[in-house]
Amino acid sequence: MKYFLRQASAFIAPILFCIIIPYLIVAARPSQAGAPALNPLPLLAATGAVVCLAGLVFFILTVRMIILIGKGTIMPWDPTRRLVIAGPYGHVRNPMILSVITIEAGEAILFASVWLALIALLFFIVNSVYFIYSEEPGLEKRFGQEYIEYKQNVPRWIPRLKPWRPK
Repeated sequence: MKYFLRQASAFIAPILFCIIIPYLIVAARPSQAGAPALNPLPLLAATGAVVCLAGLVFFILTVRMIILIGKGTIMPWDPTRRLVIAGPYGHVRNPMILSVITIEAGEAILFASVWLALIALLFFIVNSVYFIYSEEPGLEKRFGQEYIEYKQNVPRWIPRLKPWRPK
């Protein structure tokens, strides 16, 4: 039970930013049928849904790697015990946050919402500041040269085409 609670706590922020806040924003917007109003352009609505789904799959994959390889959670109060550099982490240093931003961007397209797009932008800005001034220095202290080499070879936000593998 303790293991389950430890892992479940990792989903607090993603649920807040990908489900609760978007729901409140969309629900506050008036609609004629009482249901959330989707993008009036069906192609854009479908694109938004596909982007959301891609972000969700990517998020699940990255969380799974953190749990299985990193032996920790995504939350700062229960960090990984091992540095994860395989899979999506070989392409970009923050694939989990990138997946949340992808979900948020997909929701903004799906519901044609400027407010949801602004939430995605704000989430990106806050996490950029957090990673630069808190998480990255902390990872350097915990993992030393291994993280420094990783950081020099894998970009923070824009994925590499080929995954980096240490020599």
